[in-house]
Amino acid sequence: MVDKVANALRLTATDERAAKTGLHKGMALTDARAQFEQLDIAFASPRKDAALLEKLADWCDRYTPLVAFDGNDGLMLDITGCVHLFGDEQSLRKDIHQRLSQHGMIVRSAIADNPPAARAFARHSPGGVIGQTERDAKLRSLRLVSLAIEEVHLAGLKRAGLRSVGDIEVLPRAALAARFGAGLVDSLDALFGSNSEPISPRRIIPVCMAERRMAEPLIVMESVELVLHALGDELFRQLQKRVEGAREIEASFFRVDGHVRRLNIQAGQPLTDTKTLFRLLKERLSNLADPLDAGYGFDLVRLAAVRTERTQVLQKSLDNNVQETGEIGSLIDRLSIRLGSGRVLRPKPVDTHIPERAVSLEPAAQVSPSSPLEWTPNHHPGEPPIRPIRLFQPPEHIETTAGIPDGAPAQFIWRSIRHYIVLAEGPERIAPEWWREHAGALTRDYYRLEDNQGHRFWVFREGLYERGTVTPRWYLHGLFA
Repeated sequence: MVDKVANALRLTATDERAAKTGLHKGMALTDARAQFEQLDIAFASPRKDAALLEKLADWCDRYTPLVAFDGNDGLMLDITGCVHLFGDEQSLRKDIHQRLSQHGMIVRSAIADNPPAARAFARHSPGGVIGQTERDAKLRSLRLVSLAIEEVHLAGLKRAGLRSVGDIEVLPRAALAARFGAGLVDSLDALFGSNSEPISPRRIIPVCMAERRMAEPLIVMESVELVLHALGDELFRQLQKRVEGAREIEASFFRVDGHVRRLNIQAGQPLTDTKTLFRLLKERLSNLADPLDAGYGFDLVRLAAVRTERTQVLQKSLDNNVQETGEIGSLIDRLSIRLGSGRVLRPKPVDTHIPERAVSLEPAAQVSPSSPLEWTPNHHPGEPPIRPIRLFQPPEHIETTAGIPDGAPAQFIWRSIRHYIVLAEGPERIAPEWWREHAGALTRDYYRLEDNQGHRFWVFREGLYERGTVTPRWYLHGLFA
């Protein structure tokens, strides 16, 4: 494989035969052709390689939900707590190799007790399952290239006559850090497990999950539904022990040909039973542009609760409000599945005193209905509302006439109609948010007005005479009735 690097075609990968003849990664193509006139070359495609690695990472989810990328040509799997599903570590590794070899892939892998050691054994040794008792001895025999250090430091170590990890592991750490930097010491300590290196998974780790591995692939969808029912019961039993309900559930279907299909179910209220989940899942399946296809069959089906919420036991028979809330929540779930979560919105309060920013619209299935929306802050029963029912966005310009420059309007013209004011309340002064506004933002004075026809308005003057604004402008921001 060749690619253009620094305005020159260089080898990016070689097969086993080419490697045995001395061709290596980074070698100029002209030098390679000088040795061998007949070379079978192909141009590298990093984008297609990345897409293939994504598919392999999805496929590896069958072994553990914690899968991370390791560079642009490797994967890191945290199999803690998953080994018992396959018998032992050797059986798990054998299963990976056998399945990938069926798809024409050659893979090299290693299992160790920490990520840097597993990476070093997989990339710079034959691999295998390395136990903790033999780990240190095998690490010392590895070449220096297995350390994740810069090329300049690697060259310096080689000039000093050091060839293996064991050659530098016995040297004083202070001397190594002084000459080659702290990165070498950190890499060495991580390799031997002295420093922990966390794995950053590519997907959200589910709170709890239930799965079935099939002895024979499932092809008939009726059989898949029966498996999903059983998995739903198992999943909700786990959630019941945690006193939680699922706000987001992911159904994963692993085909024997390596294809993985995932369906995401979001709910506006916590799901606590299989019946409700299956109703939403059927709604989701019926609206798929690309129907779920079993192909040669599913050999693994999984249900995972990705996002959960604390639940409460409510007595619905005596409380109509609770029953109505549940029915509204079910309607929101069905509409979100059918139309898409981005088309079914619910207002959510925002911590700001700027009126047009006080409420944002977010997907109803993601906003918790338990958080009340305060439309009228500091509003006391029996008093008129402080905020109008309807806001204009943007506010509409009006022409006003006032008795005094900084007072309430005596009359104003809006949409070519003149309104005579008989009652005015205010002002309510709202300053701009200086940490996010541009330099030209002005202070607003809001008034609640009532005209001689009984119509009530919410208007504001933008700018203050006392602060040098020559001609403050008036706007109508909302209607009370």
